[in-house]
Amino acid sequence: MTGCVLVMTNLPDAVAAARMAQQIVESGAAACVNQLSPCTATYRWQGKVETASEVPLLIKTSADAYPRLEALIRAAHPYELPEIIAVPLSAGLPDYLDWVNQETQLCKE
Repeated sequence: MTGCVLVMTNLPDAVAAARMAQQIVESGAAACVNQLSPCTATYRWQGKVETASEVPLLIKTSADAYPRLEALIRAAHPYELPEIIAVPLSAGLPDYLDWVNQETQLCKE
């Protein structure tokens, strides 16, 4: 295991996604956030099938920083129930993973 995780969340538009990405990196809760192109999400919410445009974020962080990241997303996210999914990384370029771990240690709360 690398001690790093890839976290995914979706925002309603590019402005909200950019704001969230900035907050995450500035806080030290992640080393890097990729804002992807808008996509269409289809999901069941409160008994109805809904469709919405969303902007995905791919967030690279350490396992140690994940609780801070989750708290930040929950506090700043406009959705009642935001998608926050963390996938542990089993391998990756060692220098890159070291950088992720170093960057997320800078601003421990």
